[in-house]
Amino acid sequence: MDNPPASRSVTSQENFASSNLERLAWIESHPEVSVLIIGGGINGAGLLRELALQGVDALLVEKSDFCSGASAAGSRLIHGGLRYLENREFRLVREALRERNLLLSNAPHYVRPLPVVMPLFDRFSGLWSAAASFVGFAAAQPSQRGTFVVKTGLMLYDWLAGRSSPLPRRRFLSRRQALATYPHLNPCVRATARFYDAQVSHPERLCLELLLDAESLSPKVRAFNYTRVEGLADGCVLLRDELSGRRLAVRPRLVVNAAGPWIDQVNARLNRPTRLIGGTKGSHLVLANPELAAATRGEMFFFTNRDGRICLFYSLDGKVLLGTTDIPVEEPEAECTPEEVVYLLDAVRVVFPSISVSASEIVFRFCGVRPLPFTEGLAPGRISRDHRLPFISPSQTSPFPIFSMVGGKWTTFRAFAEQTATRILTELGRPCRHNSRGLAIGGGKQYPATPMEQKAWLAALSERTGVARDRLSELFERYGTRAAEAANYIAGGVDRPLDSSPRYSLREIEFLCLAEKVQTLEDLILRRTLLGLHGEASLTVISEVAAIAGRVLGWPAGRIEDEITRTAGRLRALHGCAV
Repeated sequence: MDNPPASRSVTSQENFASSNLERLAWIESHPEVSVLIIGGGINGAGLLRELALQGVDALLVEKSDFCSGASAAGSRLIHGGLRYLENREFRLVREALRERNLLLSNAPHYVRPLPVVMPLFDRFSGLWSAAASFVGFAAAQPSQRGTFVVKTGLMLYDWLAGRSSPLPRRRFLSRRQALATYPHLNPCVRATARFYDAQVSHPERLCLELLLDAESLSPKVRAFNYTRVEGLADGCVLLRDELSGRRLAVRPRLVVNAAGPWIDQVNARLNRPTRLIGGTKGSHLVLANPELAAATRGEMFFFTNRDGRICLFYSLDGKVLLGTTDIPVEEPEAECTPEEVVYLLDAVRVVFPSISVSASEIVFRFCGVRPLPFTEGLAPGRISRDHRLPFISPSQTSPFPIFSMVGGKWTTFRAFAEQTATRILTELGRPCRHNSRGLAIGGGKQYPATPMEQKAWLAALSERTGVARDRLSELFERYGTRAAEAANYIAGGVDRPLDSSPRYSLREIEFLCLAEKVQTLEDLILRRTLLGLHGEASLTVISEVAAIAGRVLGWPAGRIEDEITRTAGRLRALHGCAV
């Protein structure tokens, strides 16, 4: 295959729709498109980049903001799926391990190695459950996993990762060694297993960067948020701009439904009802507990709770991310319940019984629905996390084929997108010309890998822009090599730290508004920044950010107040924030 085409050098105004009118004008001027992608989560974003690489004209529409649904509600991990081995999903685990290693290389600014510790409380627990699942009797919920089962699984995990894996291999500590290393560890522990996977620090931004990369790779693709699919008319898909209420129509040759847990609802709107999704909801908590954060020693604790469900927690910028539940649900949206809060807090005590945790320490909570394939008779933990691509042929009422991107996981988004793009190219009668395996993402492009290289990169950028090196270090940690774009903008005017959150600055927020498809205040608080996740989105903070966004994006005074009220309300209701 040829090398991928070079990204175009463009200004923010050219590459992004700088006003809602321009968004609408673009769709109106492109009423026919080869591929319409519905859904701006990780599957849709990955596919748009693949199609841009192949020169296919494509439009992606998302009913809310990019990466605001299931793709933003995971455990923020990039992993091979150790527990999937119990379900004999060797192909998925091998693929996930390969993609994990690619992401460590292609997105080093957000994807980094994460040591994982498994406390083990028995030698042979889970042996029968694992064996029964392995030979196909998989109806029961998984049980506790003992030392023998975990050793066997990790040996296979390392073998599937291959010798070229950049991460260290497994290691086991005896009870005495484990208690000496982790003084707060449950004294009932028999041993601990340690291996490596990876963490994605800001999945919302990584998803956005895929979309920005797609648009810079090809002038024939666009991604629009707040654009809802309403139905069909005369062979066209009807769209509604959620910000203005205006309706538009596009005529695609092919549709890809990447709406995650909303896949069945979208297919119904396209007059092709399906039952493809059988979702389960997962909730997470972010705790401000310094003692627990210190006890993790920068490692993730990954363990079987008393009911057999896998739980985990790890330090996240001084806080602790704790998850997760796995509860079957019918609807595509869900909220974290008080019962789940109790369940997750109790789970911590399985590992560190001497560390006190309480609901008063929760600074943020979130919940999402995993778009798993509809399956009857299986416990949630036994449902496959693999992806599949059901095909719906054209009909008189829907004159285009529909591919539905069912399942999948963050780690394997590129592989799923690549496989989907190959099917699309076949359908369109076009050759596959490029490969994305070695294609860096966003701020991972030309990333200086070593501390010495980073120091030199920052020094050169400081000299060119006049921005202080300490400030550039913050931007580099936040945006990778896209810090150069942010610094160039910041250097173009008078900047100052935000009064309410000095880690961010006025012109940095302006840059995000102008360059990253921001349409609402919530986009900034929950997805372009980590203010929400870190529990820093006070009313003072969101009011100051709203004033900046309103001035840059041209919001009238009434809109600014509405944005503040709406964002504060959602932070309270959905995320448990004291705003």
